[in-house]
Amino acid sequence: MWRVKIDCSAEDWGINSKIFKDMAAKYPGTLLSSKKMYGDDRRIMEYQIEDVSDADEFTEECLTIPGFTAMFESL
Repeated sequence: MWRVKIDCSAEDWGINSKIFKDMAAKYPGTLLSSKKMYGDDRRIMEYQIEDVSDADEFTEECLTIPGFTAMFESL
Protein backbone atom coordinates (compact mmCIF):
# COMPACT_ATOMS: atom_id res chain seq x y z
CA MET A 1 0.00 0.00 0.00
CA TRP A 2 1.07 3.52 -0.75
CA ARG A 3 0.17 6.93 0.65
CA VAL A 4 0.03 9.84 -1.79
CA LYS A 5 0.23 13.25 -0.11
CA ILE A 6 -0.90 16.30 -2.07
CA ASP A 7 -0.90 19.92 -1.05
CA CYS A 8 -1.69 23.29 -2.59
CA SER A 9 -2.43 26.86 -1.61
CA ALA A 10 -5.97 28.10 -1.04
CA GLU A 11 -5.73 30.15 -4.24
CA ASP A 12 -4.60 27.17 -6.34
CA TRP A 13 -7.32 25.00 -4.81
CA GLY A 14 -9.94 27.59 -5.73
CA ILE A 15 -8.74 27.65 -9.33
CA ASN A 16 -7.96 23.94 -9.86
CA SER A 17 -10.10 21.89 -7.44
CA LYS A 18 -12.45 20.62 -10.18
CA ILE A 19 -9.50 19.51 -12.31
CA PHE A 20 -7.97 17.75 -9.30
CA LYS A 21 -11.21 16.01 -8.27
CA ASP A 22 -11.84 14.77 -11.81
CA MET A 23 -8.27 13.50 -12.06
CA ALA A 24 -8.34 11.82 -8.61
CA ALA A 25 -11.55 9.96 -9.51
CA LYS A 26 -9.62 8.06 -12.21
CA TYR A 27 -7.44 6.28 -9.65
CA PRO A 28 -8.56 3.39 -7.42
CA GLY A 29 -7.80 4.67 -3.96
CA THR A 30 -9.19 5.75 -0.63
CA LEU A 31 -9.16 9.32 0.64
CA LEU A 32 -7.49 9.12 4.06
CA SER A 33 -7.71 12.80 4.95
CA SER A 34 -8.43 16.21 3.53
CA LYS A 35 -7.51 19.21 5.65
CA LYS A 36 -7.86 22.94 5.24
CA MET A 37 -5.07 24.43 7.33
CA TYR A 38 -5.86 27.19 9.79
CA GLY A 39 -4.32 30.53 8.94
CA ASP A 40 -3.35 30.22 5.29
CA ASP A 41 -6.19 27.86 4.18
CA ARG A 42 -3.67 25.59 2.42
CA ARG A 43 -5.08 22.16 1.48
CA ILE A 44 -3.43 18.88 2.41
CA MET A 45 -4.89 15.61 1.16
CA GLU A 46 -3.77 12.01 1.61
CA TYR A 47 -4.88 9.02 -0.43
CA GLN A 48 -4.20 5.32 0.07
CA ILE A 49 -3.48 3.51 -3.19
CA GLU A 50 -2.78 -0.22 -3.48
CA ASP A 51 -0.67 -0.40 -6.63
CA VAL A 52 2.70 1.36 -6.83
CA SER A 53 2.19 2.14 -10.53
CA ASP A 54 -1.11 3.87 -9.77
CA ALA A 55 0.50 5.80 -6.89
CA ASP A 56 3.34 6.92 -9.16
CA GLU A 57 0.99 7.96 -11.99
CA PHE A 58 -1.33 9.77 -9.57
CA THR A 59 1.61 11.67 -8.09
CA GLU A 60 2.96 12.60 -11.53
CA GLU A 61 -0.45 13.76 -12.72
CA CYS A 62 -0.95 15.88 -9.58
CA LEU A 63 2.31 17.66 -10.39
CA THR A 64 0.87 18.78 -13.74
CA ILE A 65 -1.78 20.88 -11.97
CA PRO A 66 -0.44 24.40 -11.37
CA GLY A 67 0.40 25.01 -7.71
CA PHE A 68 -0.02 21.38 -6.59
CA THR A 69 2.77 19.32 -5.07
CA ALA A 70 2.65 15.59 -4.46
CA MET A 71 4.76 12.72 -3.19
CA PHE A 72 4.15 9.10 -2.32
CA GLU A 73 5.55 6.71 0.25
CA SER A 74 5.05 3.18 1.43
CA LEU A 75 2.50 2.53 4.18
